[in-house]
Amino acid sequence: MTPERFKNLQQVLSQRQMDLTVLMDGVHKPHNFNAIIRTCDAIGVFEAHLVPVEGGYKPFSITAKGAQKYVYTHKHETVEKGIEHLKSEGKQVLAAHWSEKAVDFRTIDYTKPTAIVMGSELRGLSKKAADAVDQHVTIPMMGMVESLNVSVACAVILHQAQEQRLKAGLYDTRALSDADYERLLFEWSWPKIARLCRRLNKPYPLLNEDGDFNKF
Repeated sequence: MTPERFKNLQQVLSQRQMDLTVLMDGVHKPHNFNAIIRTCDAIGVFEAHLVPVEGGYKPFSITAKGAQKYVYTHKHETVEKGIEHLKSEGKQVLAAHWSEKAVDFRTIDYTKPTAIVMGSELRGLSKKAADAVDQHVTIPMMGMVESLNVSVACAVILHQAQEQRLKAGLYDTRALSDADYERLLFEWSWPKIARLCRRLNKPYPLLNEDGDFNKF
């Protein structure tokens, strides 16, 4: 652990957006799933939600670039249960889905607690899921194709959310509690030591300003 890396971990963790997330409904191609996780990390999403595909996913590939270590995932049995869970947390739930009531994704206020539902590559969003969300959003298309790749569409929408949140100063104030911040900072900095501490039921050592500790 170098002081420079420790400061980077501190900054990244301090900027995590606890009330911005994505729900992937059966995104079945590993490179798309991994790419969405990588984008979530880049935007500062703390936790992503997913409805697993049948048979599960292959191990994270190079596409994720290690982002899976820093973006937590929450699994749901169905997309309807996932949407219900996100609404219970007070989030507006949007779906990247074309319909007569869909609006341009840039007209949404993403400074509010927000969840974005991305449908599967094969089926898109189910009718039940489309009916359950609060709003449908679309990305204007000027070419022959009707839609973007699911991971690209997710990135476009999340970057709009990031831009709005940056202007609103939401990245300037840490959303994590002090206890969660200190716990996660140690786990990110010293993952092997953290696992050993949990196995031995020992508290994490205190870190100094350079991210080091005196003894275990």
